[in-house]
Amino acid sequence: MQLSKASILIVDDDTDVLTAVRLLLKPQVKEIITEKNPEQIQSLLNSRAFDVVLLDMNFKSALNTGNEGLFWLKKIKEQRPDTSVIMITAYGAIDLAIRSLKEGAHDFVVKPWHNEKLLQTITDALQKAGSGKKSASRTIAQPGANSDLLGESEAMHDILLKIRKVAPTDANILILGENGTGKEVIAKAIHQHSNRKDKPFIKVDVGALTESLFESELFGHKKGAFTDAREDRAGRFEAAHGGTIFLDEIGNISLHQQAKLLSVLQNRQVIPLGSNTPVDIDVRLLCATNVPLAELANESRFRKDLVYRINTVEIIVPPLRKRGNDILLLANHFMNMYAAKYMRPVPELSKSAAEKLKTYHYPGNVRELQYAMERAIIMADAPLLEAQDILFSPIENPETAAPTIQETNLGELEKATINRVLEKHSGNLTKAAKELGITRTALYRRLGKYDI
Repeated sequence: MQLSKASILIVDDDTDVLTAVRLLLKPQVKEIITEKNPEQIQSLLNSRAFDVVLLDMNFKSALNTGNEGLFWLKKIKEQRPDTSVIMITAYGAIDLAIRSLKEGAHDFVVKPWHNEKLLQTITDALQKAGSGKKSASRTIAQPGANSDLLGESEAMHDILLKIRKVAPTDANILILGENGTGKEVIAKAIHQHSNRKDKPFIKVDVGALTESLFESELFGHKKGAFTDAREDRAGRFEAAHGGTIFLDEIGNISLHQQAKLLSVLQNRQVIPLGSNTPVDIDVRLLCATNVPLAELANESRFRKDLVYRINTVEIIVPPLRKRGNDILLLANHFMNMYAAKYMRPVPELSKSAAEKLKTYHYPGNVRELQYAMERAIIMADAPLLEAQDILFSPIENPETAAPTIQETNLGELEKATINRVLEKHSGNLTKAAKELGITRTALYRRLGKYDI
């Protein structure tokens, strides 16, 4: 359907938003209806059919605090399942907006939007309406032809959706997750799908920089600025000009370094060591850390103003133990990769090997799985990999290391053991009870006893 023949309904309790959209769409569409009160949606849908509904994610009525948009989205899809719904949100509610895609929304736009982007989103919705094809908002191309961003789990689907939405923007992204989960791979995927993809992607492990090297590496220096400064050198921010800079392990930098970094991000300028002349920079900032966000926001460790600056949108990467069948998908990917590298035939996984891979707890995450599969390919003598052919490193595996007793209280030891086994089996009570040597009923009692 053409935009000029479309009937559009917009529901938002912000009068300014309604006015702005009405002025934008009135010359473009056949009909534009605005409504402040979401409780009028059902009567409006009863009276006429709309081709597209623009729906705010949050309303002051607080019908379902933080989830109002999802509530009304469900009502619209129940009443008019063929109507395309575009959610209106802010960066603070982007996780809810991602969830709305899975619940039937065609797409979402982020305030403040560019008018061209809003018009294009509505046009896309009209083109796909009634086509019988799966909406593009429900599928996602694998980022990068040779990307290691593999996964079919719900958690990875959410991440891929979020990458698709945030990559074309210049929003600062904070990637959170345990060591080895693939935070750098996600950062590269964001860059590859951004408008800066043809410009530099510069990675800096800022957590490894000493106080003396921090400014020189990031901001550059002039000849003679310090003893070994034999020539002018551009810093990493200058090197990334026009592109993306990825600051890894940002949670490990000192408060003094944080102050320096905050100044650069606020002013969009760097001052090389030994110079008084600022240099303008244009970079897209991506950061990563294994420090939980709540701990990162502790003022004694990390400046809150810097957290807000680097965290326009956050992406939380799940540990491998919580990704289900992605484990086997990744294992097969690494087997193919290393079989080609070492010119070996690609083996198959036996049932015992597959079960071992699925039930292991992966303290080293994807990185540990990768190294385990590389060793298996190198050492394999048969076309079928058995469980004993897959060895996990004792460096990552605390279960094979000498035990360290840190708690002597019997109750606390039992609670810690139950927590560890539950985590190992991703909350599967049947498997956990079996490993603990107790019944499910006995395990339930202990869960209640220890408030787990």
